[in-house]
Amino acid sequence: MKKLTLALCATLFAAPALAADKVTLMLNWYVYGEHAPFYYGKEKGFYSDAGIDLDIQEGRGSGVTAQAVAAETATFGYIDVPTMMRAVVKGAPLVATGVALQTSPMSAMGFVEKNIRKPEDIKGKTVATTPGDSMSQIWPLFLKKTGLKTSDFKVVSGDAQTKINAVINNQADLLLGYVMDQSMKIKDATGKDVYPIKFADYGVKLVSSGIVAHTGYVKNNPDIVKRFMAASTKAVEEASKHPKEAAQAVLNALPKSGKIETMTQGFELTIPLYKDPDGIKNRPFNVSDKNMTETVAVMVEYGGLDPKANENPKVFYTNDYLPK
Repeated sequence: MKKLTLALCATLFAAPALAADKVTLMLNWYVYGEHAPFYYGKEKGFYSDAGIDLDIQEGRGSGVTAQAVAAETATFGYIDVPTMMRAVVKGAPLVATGVALQTSPMSAMGFVEKNIRKPEDIKGKTVATTPGDSMSQIWPLFLKKTGLKTSDFKVVSGDAQTKINAVINNQADLLLGYVMDQSMKIKDATGKDVYPIKFADYGVKLVSSGIVAHTGYVKNNPDIVKRFMAASTKAVEEASKHPKEAAQAVLNALPKSGKIETMTQGFELTIPLYKDPDGIKNRPFNVSDKNMTETVAVMVEYGGLDPKANENPKVFYTNDYLPK
């Protein structure tokens, strides 16, 4: 009997463990502080504990990542949700399985030393913009909300890097950018602090980054989607408690991706954006119908989204795969 028991145990321990599901998460851009939770979750084993073998890939823009997910060359994408909305209206089979940034990071930002801290301080200044990007599209709404006119300031235009260089070289006083992204790039380059005037503080309600997936993949693999979203939820919750450790996890994976100070600060600036603008208390990624409906309405009026999107905002997102 003893020999039989030992033999049985040997057989059981020799049995292969169930293989983890391979999942690719493609980001919206090169790595910066906003992305820290995914690297932290991978390093801490949150994904492997959920049976997920996660490969995180840097992106080259939300539009490119949306195309990769729609073509099923990436399992999930972490992208700008309004960008995904435009793709869906045009026929892309995509859905947001979780909205991370429920308050917009869009800002007008300049060096702290210039003391530009409120909308009226923009009068007489020069603002650097990138024509056609998401921030320049929503900029008119910010102006409307704050009572500013286009005649109140000067504008210089250029691509993303030119915009940053304009502020660094004092060719512009401010640029339109994301509070946790461009501000940190400027600080890395100059060592100077940047002050953001946030659109959201003046009544602009717009969600931003979230996790998207192919609708067919979600339908055919609900268990994987639930496990991935549960691990991602835990990653955001735990990383928010340990921002410096989360930032270090990025640098452990990609040592040349930045500096620990600005990577940490960039993530710390991201954490408040997880909260619902109306104060609804939900776990990460769980977005309210009101927030999404208002986002769709803003995108229709200012962001070039087809007006038919107002008919059914729920087509763009689902909370069904999130942990309770």
